[in-house]
Amino acid sequence: MTLLKVENLEKYYPIRRGVFRSVVGHVRAVDGISFSIEEGQCFSLVGESGCGKTTAGRTILNLQKSTGGRVFYRGREITNLPSSAMRPLRRHMQLIFQDPVGSLNPRFTVGRIVGEGISIYEPQLGRGERIDRVCKLLETVGLPADAWRRYPHEFSGGQRQRIGIARAIALNPEFIVCDEPVSALDVSVQAQIINLLRDLQQQFNLSYLFIAHDLAVVKHISDHVAVMYLGRIMEVAPKAALFDNPCHPYTLALLSAVPVPDPNVKSSRIILKDSVPSPANVQPGCPFESRCQQAEACCARELPPVVEVSPGHDVRCWHVK
Repeated sequence: MTLLKVENLEKYYPIRRGVFRSVVGHVRAVDGISFSIEEGQCFSLVGESGCGKTTAGRTILNLQKSTGGRVFYRGREITNLPSSAMRPLRRHMQLIFQDPVGSLNPRFTVGRIVGEGISIYEPQLGRGERIDRVCKLLETVGLPADAWRRYPHEFSGGQRQRIGIARAIALNPEFIVCDEPVSALDVSVQAQIINLLRDLQQQFNLSYLFIAHDLAVVKHISDHVAVMYLGRIMEVAPKAALFDNPCHPYTLALLSAVPVPDPNVKSSRIILKDSVPSPANVQPGCPFESRCQQAEACCARELPPVVEVSPGHDVRCWHVK
């Protein structure tokens, strides 16, 4: 069953100049993306920094109002719902932040951080019951139960991220946006957090929107992967199809940058020319045209259509038939 459906989602930021702050253009952070997430599935958004992944996640959760498009949660449209209408849905839709330091209030104990949502949505629980619940959550994410008495600065980066995960699952949500949850952690700790997220997904039947720029990480946790560039999804496919048969030139470039642990295997790196264009100056053609080694005249004139290569494997490129 489809849990979340996104249709042509857009998020533009106005560019204002002059004394009267007139709008002279827009930054197209998210420029018409569409996908759906099934129950119990992990759907990953990957791409370079600044391509709009985080903005897409926050707009889907209605933390930022969209410019256009629609978002459906269990068949109900939640696009730009007012705060009062979104409030009952918040407990079902949570967010794990990228920064395990900045996302935790240093003045609050771990017990207050993890239990804050419980106290808001389940005010009938007494203090003792709430502390018991927090202790069980901390043990679930691999922390000692007595950690509830301590403050965030007393923990390592990986432990702080576990606190953030405990906070996210405190209200038994169905859907969690994981906004680059391991990018700020050491490699050894990354594996532990990824394994924890996988275990929690199976234990609680969670659905994830996993935002990342590391394809090696994405490969271990995803069911479907969408490759995003300059606000648009260039390729989306089941994980096996995307890694075994990548079609878009940008996907091929990203995969070529993934380190191969076997020293006997030689991989050729695809070096992209130029730099990422500004999302404030989007050209009418393919967003990747200025950096693509296969670009032709048609690529600069018109946005390429979406081509279905195989069931569930869609590519936006003129060179894919």
